[in-house]
Amino acid sequence: MIRTCGLSKSFGAKRVLDSVDLSVATGESLCVIGQSGTGKSVLLKCILGLERPDAGQVLWNGQPLDRARFMARFGMLFQGAALFDSLSVWQNVAFRLRQRMDDRRARAIALDKLARVGLASDIADLMPAQLSGGMAKRVGLARAIADDPAVIFFDEPTTGLDPIRARAIDALIRGIVTETGATAITITHDMASCRIIGDRVALLADGRIAHDGPVADMDRAPALAGFLGIPSAGAGDHAR
Repeated sequence: MIRTCGLSKSFGAKRVLDSVDLSVATGESLCVIGQSGTGKSVLLKCILGLERPDAGQVLWNGQPLDRARFMARFGMLFQGAALFDSLSVWQNVAFRLRQRMDDRRARAIALDKLARVGLASDIADLMPAQLSGGMAKRVGLARAIADDPAVIFFDEPTTGLDPIRARAIDALIRGIVTETGATAITITHDMASCRIIGDRVALLADGRIAHDGPVADMDRAPALAGFLGIPSAGAGDHAR
């Protein structure tokens, strides 16, 4: 389980996070939504240990997060895939693996992970510049799962993709999270993604958690209806 307790962070006079309490159970998929500038990325950086909170703490399995141990157990799909331009596809996927095993073994694992995200082995030696946006996302996803992480973070996984490719990435993420039992945290503004990827959705507004509940109930959540234009329960009842 990952849990933030009273997490606060300010930049100058602007308080970005204000006593944020949030938990994600082992094997659960949480989507964090909110407008630009509401602190979603800062929250993610605090969890990863890339930003030091002004107050509060992050717990992993009930203990203060040990960044060195945690970093060895997590995977991440970055917003723009963030592939290394100078490395081939398989070398990108196997980036962490190559630090502790020979290239033959690392390449074999990379090819297996590429197959899992729907990419054939014949792209393994291509360079990132030769990939389409959708293919680059899939390569980034393969890299995120290459080391069989216990926790996976997805930062705006469908940004820049057309609706068809976006839903395909969503389905891959949902399938991988379900198969592996990994804990997942997704930062997104795409409500269609939430419906596919998430078990729970949390709305971050004005530095606080304004809503936290099951994805299955989000159409009936007043906070989400007002913030995102989702029909409220009352509107839905009237329509029926």
